[in-house]
Amino acid sequence: MTSLKSAQWQKDCDLLATQRLDEKEGFAGFVLRMRQAGIVDHALTAALEATPRTLFTPYSFADAAYSPRMIPIECGSFLEGIDLAARLLFRLDLKAGQRVLEIGTGSGFTAAVIARLVDRVLTIDRYRTLVRLADERFARLAIVNVAARVADGRMGVRGEGTFDRILVTGAFESIPRHFADLLVSDGIMLAPLMREDGERMMVRFHKIGSRFEREDLFAVPYEPLQADVALAR
Repeated sequence: MTSLKSAQWQKDCDLLATQRLDEKEGFAGFVLRMRQAGIVDHALTAALEATPRTLFTPYSFADAAYSPRMIPIECGSFLEGIDLAARLLFRLDLKAGQRVLEIGTGSGFTAAVIARLVDRVLTIDRYRTLVRLADERFARLAIVNVAARVADGRMGVRGEGTFDRILVTGAFESIPRHFADLLVSDGIMLAPLMREDGERMMVRFHKIGSRFEREDLFAVPYEPLQADVALAR
């Protein structure tokens, strides 16, 4: 019996060592792709490296954790490729002391990375299952400056004050002007807008006084935001 336990323990150790090696190799390949794309941010890279992406990835897709591909997760949602996640975070220009609102918790990976760079993160999702699983992952990583809630993201949040940055990962049909009151002056919001051809364009809004400066960035795969919270999940 002891020899069987020892063999299983050794097998588990070997598997863990292989996973860690695969994660390091996957992350190294990702960093190289980002440098080739001109995205160089040492603080962001450190935050991404400190947040093991395999923890947020279904086991059957662990080998794709650091690939650019989308990965299906619970509730019919998906985890965007790490390249896209990094591009979005880079364009948010995150800094210490900021408060960030994320619309669309998903796996919780993006919120976990953001939390390593800013003071406070509020992330909301319409699915209770996604919020619960994200909370469990935050706890496992000892990340304490993230609050995850179930809510309808189309209207943002009320009673939480203003935010320095807002990231939305669900598409709007038109510019979400009601979010203007949630941003501080000089704040930045990234949100996808649906175009007439069906493409979703990620747009960067920079609030200057009471107006927005708009910059179209790149096409993204995010689906339109759905109304209300999910009842069954």
